[in-house]
Amino acid sequence: MPPLISREEALDLGELESHAQIEALIERAWRARVERFADATDMCSLVNAKSGGCAEDCGFCAQSRFAEAETPLHAMMEPEQILEHARAAEAAGAHRFCMVTQGQGLSKRDFEKYLEGVRLVASETNLKRCASIGHISVDRARALREAGVQRVHHNVETAESYYGEVTSTVRYEGRLRTIAAVREAGLETCVGGILNLGETREQRVEMAFELAAINPTSVPINMLNPRPGTKFGDREFMDPWEAVKWIAIFRLILPDALFRLCGGRVENLSDLQRLAVRAGINGVMMGNFLTTLGNEPAEDREMFSDLGLNVARQPDNAANPRPDNRSGWMEGETPHVIDELLDRDAVPPGGGLEVRLWDPSTQLRFRAKRSVPPRADGAPNRVPA
Repeated sequence: MPPLISREEALDLGELESHAQIEALIERAWRARVERFADATDMCSLVNAKSGGCAEDCGFCAQSRFAEAETPLHAMMEPEQILEHARAAEAAGAHRFCMVTQGQGLSKRDFEKYLEGVRLVASETNLKRCASIGHISVDRARALREAGVQRVHHNVETAESYYGEVTSTVRYEGRLRTIAAVREAGLETCVGGILNLGETREQRVEMAFELAAINPTSVPINMLNPRPGTKFGDREFMDPWEAVKWIAIFRLILPDALFRLCGGRVENLSDLQRLAVRAGINGVMMGNFLTTLGNEPAEDREMFSDLGLNVARQPDNAANPRPDNRSGWMEGETPHVIDELLDRDAVPPGGGLEVRLWDPSTQLRFRAKRSVPPRADGAPNRVPA
């Protein structure tokens, strides 16, 4: 579906400062979301299946070898480890599970191990499966599909006109080729970016319309969580009202996409996370992120439920990659939330459900870099003032 607003209107909305005007914009975005998705949600969780040592120079990322930040490290997980994290995500109430690796591609050996992990998740859980492994060919995309992946994530990160400030080693055109390969293989696309990398308001509108032209199934919304020792390490967090405003604007430009709040939401939105959901969000990345911490899953389920949205898990989660937990979307009635399984307080002492989500604070080891090559653009790495 085409955008609900023009570029000119988006630029005008980007200038709003009054909280009352932003709230009116949020209500407009909420109506657009409810008209298309009713009370359906699409809750995701991830595992950082391979971390650190990335050869690319993305200015926001501590995993880059060009960053002076400590590198979070671990080798490619074994398939059984990936399955363990998937089971924890399912127990916490996630609908889908994304297996993420660093860098712009996997070795043949790591790719085969990754595929086996996907097969285990497909056969042993009721989760929808997503992959995020950097650049891939059509052949690799087909291999992912055959293993059980339904959606592939590959961000454009920012507007094309600002892209050179974000990275010099990963070409924008290469990102578009990967997205095209994913689509050619018959997989859904998950394509978004990061707000607050230093882009202008005009460039935020530019990125939103570039995403509309790509027409992805899912759009993850990230907000920079500055990592000390990276190119953008000294940037301040977004004003929460500014962040919510841009979520609503993106929703009106991409009315049919599934929107998900991801990295940086806790730090940037603070107490406005609930308002951000009302600005047009379908789901969140539950639990933690690749190298930083997020909300407790119970908080996220409550945040959506309090807005009248349905966070129930579905018997056929894996059968339909789109949201399928509202009445009429599936054959039959919407299942009830399985409170006795999802509410950890209800588990009797000494037994019951053990939920151990991906936790970068305990499951990553960090190592200082011995040497850091200069960035091609000559920009220094920074730390907060």
